Amino acid sequence: MAKIKKFDSINVVPFIDVMLVLLTIVLTVATFVAQGLIPVDLPKGSTKQEIKLKSIEIVIKEDGKIYYQNEFVDKNTMRQKLASVNKNDQIIVKSDKNSKFQSFVDVIDALKERNIEKISIVTTVNEK
Repeated sequence: MAKIKKFDSINVVPFIDVMLVLLTIVLTVATFVAQGLIPVDLPKGSTKQEIKLKSIEIVIKEDGKIYYQNEFVDKNTMRQKLASVNKNDQIIVKSDKNSKFQSFVDVIDALKERNIEKISIVTTVNEK
């Protein structure tokens, strides 16, 4: 009679090798997609329609004053102006680094109340 061998442990080395290869593939493809380096030959169409999206700029000065499209506004006026903004419009927020954080939070709260999610916060890059 033949004895049945018991498995005391599983050899995980091949499993780890396969997972590392898959991880490498995913990271490589994700890098190309993020940088837009995957060349795609797009098909040509006969009609053309441009979609124009507005870009709205909100600036918070050092003293906490809020400017909506280069016009000084208070919090309530800003909320009224945001009522007419399309959800797909791009909002650009520039805040002075020395301004009160509360002013920034007020602007973000007003944007979130209107369910506006396309928000860009402008910063500068520190060069070494």
